[in-house]
Amino acid sequence: LRNGDQPQNVYDLWSNIGTPYNFFGKSENDQFRVTGSGSVNIGDHSLSLGFEFEQRVDRGWNAGNQGPIGIWTIARQLANFHITELDLFDPTIADSGNFTQITYSRLNSGYAAANNGQFGGQKNNDNQSFFDYNLRTNLGLGGGNEDFIDIDNYDPSMFSLDMFSADELFNNGNNYISYWGFDQTGKKVRGNTDINSYFNDFNEDGNYKRFIGAFQPIYASGYLMDKFAFNDIVFNVGVRVDVFDANQPVLKDPYLLYNAKKASEARAAFADGQSTWAIVPESVGDDYVVYVNDVNNPTAINGFRNGDVWYNAQGVEVEDPKTIRGAAGIAPWLVDPTQQTVNATAFENYKPQINVMPRVAFSFPISDEASFFAHYDILTKRPTSGFRFDPIDYQFIENRNVIINNPNLKPETTIDYELGFQQVLSKTSSLKISAFYREQRNNVQLINVFEAYPNSYRTYGNRDFGTVKGMTVAYDMRRTGNIRMTAAYTLQFAEGTGSDATSAQGLINAGLPNLRNIFPYDFDQRHAFAITFDYRYGSGADYNGPMIGDFKIFENTGLNIVTNIFSGSPYSAQQQITNAASFSPLASGLTGTLNGSRTPWSYRLDMQLDRTFDLKLGKDDNKKKAAFLNVYIRATNLLNQFNVLNVYRATGNWNDDGYLAAAQFQQAIQNQLDEQSFRDYYTMKVQNAFNISAPRTIRLGVKFDF
Repeated sequence: LRNGDQPQNVYDLWSNIGTPYNFFGKSENDQFRVTGSGSVNIGDHSLSLGFEFEQRVDRGWNAGNQGPIGIWTIARQLANFHITELDLFDPTIADSGNFTQITYSRLNSGYAAANNGQFGGQKNNDNQSFFDYNLRTNLGLGGGNEDFIDIDNYDPSMFSLDMFSADELFNNGNNYISYWGFDQTGKKVRGNTDINSYFNDFNEDGNYKRFIGAFQPIYASGYLMDKFAFNDIVFNVGVRVDVFDANQPVLKDPYLLYNAKKASEARAAFADGQSTWAIVPESVGDDYVVYVNDVNNPTAINGFRNGDVWYNAQGVEVEDPKTIRGAAGIAPWLVDPTQQTVNATAFENYKPQINVMPRVAFSFPISDEASFFAHYDILTKRPTSGFRFDPIDYQFIENRNVIINNPNLKPETTIDYELGFQQVLSKTSSLKISAFYREQRNNVQLINVFEAYPNSYRTYGNRDFGTVKGMTVAYDMRRTGNIRMTAAYTLQFAEGTGSDATSAQGLINAGLPNLRNIFPYDFDQRHAFAITFDYRYGSGADYNGPMIGDFKIFENTGLNIVTNIFSGSPYSAQQQITNAASFSPLASGLTGTLNGSRTPWSYRLDMQLDRTFDLKLGKDDNKKKAAFLNVYIRATNLLNQFNVLNVYRATGNWNDDGYLAAAQFQQAIQNQLDEQSFRDYYTMKVQNAFNISAPRTIRLGVKFDF
């Protein structure tokens, strides 16, 4: 796209590789937000309240992973598709005397040729592509022309994206483009996605419109807090209410893209004598989905499902839904067995999520120099990945094996507890000890939706949970003379079923069940020390440093030192040596448990020496404005400590994955075009500088404030 404009033609997308305006997509993100807050004091109560409303409008268009190469490819495939065969029933015989020549005209299966060059579109099930029809029209040949056209023989600027229908660019699920808030050509559209319109509406050319609206989630919240004292105990009590509406269609049942009968309907059919085989046990609820032995011609009930729980024909819960399959696979008792495509009846609107989040915090003194404090919070976070509705995912769910978004994700929840004690040690220093516990629920993780109909798929779900618990000991010394210092030690245990939304991808891609086990999070850091020391001289009457006559040598000069010490982070050890540093590493096994190994401890010391000069700007002494010039020299990793941040899982080393020395790979390495060159380049790749900390860096800088 040139200068952010809409895609003009296929040539733009392909020929501009290597140029400054080489883009394969565009996006537009708008936000409308209104906030308000206020406070009021009523007696001993200090009240604060506020509200917030936000609506996003996100649009996007991109040419997909295959980019312009794919669009060129589909253009070649669509051109001439309807005339690739010969009409063997209409020969032309030419007898020259010495030999007889038989030729055949092209068999035109296109609708346009039979309708005076008017394109009938995919609605009429003709074989001529919309692209081919527009190509012939643009060349002045007429849509029904039968000449064979070599598209590579024409100026690329002749081609444009509006020559394709949306479905042609979708390529049966192997998309060459994707879009939301735009049409397939990159033109902006307005409105929400209407799933019924997407699957049923045609344009004036007889093609499906495939309208996809912008992603427009809505968020609103309000809060009320009250701070008051009761018998020397200071309370902060409040509540926040969040409302989140993804504002998009969602599947009524994640296991069904077509409507299926419930147990209540089966009972009615049996009672009326319509289906004498539809016997439903009393233990089965009326809203359970019924599964039969054959989708098209059911003659027996094989089982039931209630949400994610499966039951056999006797109403007994089963672990593996494969046991209730029919001869051709899982078979829900469909309302309309003849339905061939997904339609709007399988969807409903997202149900807004209302979250009530109370907060209680209090502190009370046990003496003039010591106090206890505690708090309880509930926090929520809106989904951040994998939840924008994309109807293309459902249109081609049977044709491709990809992870599809789940538009029905709920907000993630964190419940936070803390209890602590603070003791005054002197007039300027104190010691604080606190214990914390955080419980995380509804975290987003990849899941397999097994035995969904028409086929199983992978998506995101609110499945993960975890806990973070630990304690912190902190020493705080306010400015005492020239010194200001803080020191803290944190002991933490962070464990859960998944560190992020894709941490289970290996298991999911292997087709394994949705297993959940508690393991250390990727960010679990057992021990952490943080020390800050600042030694600084003041100015004027506050200066107490050395002097030469009236000259204050270190006025407004200070030295700041920051030290951090961390224990290692978790990683999963690898069972065998692989080419882990390669761009396409081989699959590897696991040694021990997930995140069962640790990187080494790390240590870093940063230091900054700076001096501030007070300046006066302006000619008039009475109107001069104050300004400050700060000159500093900063050294990060002053001691040039070599810290290992990441390691290769098989060896535990930052600079060696074991591949070049492994016996089983020597023949493959020797078969390279140049063995030594391969080893040299692989060594360069395996010694990844991001696996270790940055070396000592010294910066000299100036900062001007006015």
